Amino acid sequence: MNRQEIESKVKEFLLEDLEIDEENIFPEAKLKEDMGIDSLDYVDIVVIVEKNFGFKIKAEEMANVKTMSQFCDYIESKVG
Repeated sequence: MNRQEIESKVKEFLLEDLEIDEENIFPEAKLKEDMGIDSLDYVDIVVIVEKNFGFKIKAEEMANVKTMSQFCDYIESKVG
């Protein structure tokens, strides 16, 4: 799976499952501050990522993930 496919899938679930406004989804958008993702959303993200990308997110690995770009980097490192 290439970077473009990862970004497309991530954007799709942010729009559809978490109902994030499209104008808030851009590479340097902060997950919490710009997108409004909270701790309950992270639970959903764990399930969605496992379903779409086939791996489990580990909380300690997500500790330094702050932006959309970093989130896609993280996924790419696991599926790349």
